[in-house]
Amino acid sequence: MHLDLLTRIKQNMPKFSKGQKLIGNYIITYYDKAAFMTASKLGSTVGVSESTVVRFATELGFDGYPSLQKDLRDLVRNKLTTIQRMEVSSDRIGNNVFDKVLNLDMERIRQTLEEGSRESFNEAVDAIINARNIYIIGTRSSYALAVFLAYYLNLMLENVKVIQATNSSGLFEQIMRIGKDDLMIGISFPRYSKHTVKALKYAKDAGADVLAITDTSASPLVGASNFALLARSDMVSFVDSLVAPLSVINALIVALGTKKREQISQTFETLENIWDEYDEYEKPEEK
Repeated sequence: MHLDLLTRIKQNMPKFSKGQKLIGNYIITYYDKAAFMTASKLGSTVGVSESTVVRFATELGFDGYPSLQKDLRDLVRNKLTTIQRMEVSSDRIGNNVFDKVLNLDMERIRQTLEEGSRESFNEAVDAIINARNIYIIGTRSSYALAVFLAYYLNLMLENVKVIQATNSSGLFEQIMRIGKDDLMIGISFPRYSKHTVKALKYAKDAGADVLAITDTSASPLVGASNFALLARSDMVSFVDSLVAPLSVINALIVALGTKKREQISQTFETLENIWDEYDEYEKPEEK
């Protein structure tokens, strides 16, 4: 819904009341600021009552102002440039950066826990276990999540590849053999990566299963996937807050480890011997 939100506001302008038109015009012009205003604050800014703001939201088909605000925030996160993000977030965070950022991260984890589908999570675990080959793609900040996931999957499985998506031609060369019985895992959050969406669509067309790890059902990754795990992300200044997505990935890894416990135990026993023989880690000093 939020992808067409501004257009819908424009289309509904003729039937809005005078006060609702003030709200609509303000959102169209300053959607980046409106997304982080309460209904009361938005109303006072344009000179109408809080109840008028609430009626404006229901007139657009939302069940209340919080639903409208959620779509606005999703719109903002996907449209703003890095510089605009810094300007918007400075008003939200203020001076108490440590407390504000950690509290925002905790809120995103709480939302992810409440909204997450356990059925989709179990499907994802089974798809990873049953896949012939697993391809993982994530660009920019999501690349860190892709590498983290691949590192632990490689300890449990022998068929995991991280895709280096530097350009379209190089991308397709790496996934050209993907097909039935394979799995593509795509990770992306606003602003969404075109390379990741292209890779998922290619994999799906080739008959592979596709798992998206993204933020909302409106994400372009969801339309290019067979199933999705949703994890709330947020923008903290120019930084993408990916704490909740990392928690979901941690849960995936733990669930896989539980199902492949015997194999993993043997793997780590071998690794411990290798690490010890080649002096991989610092040992604590004996007192």
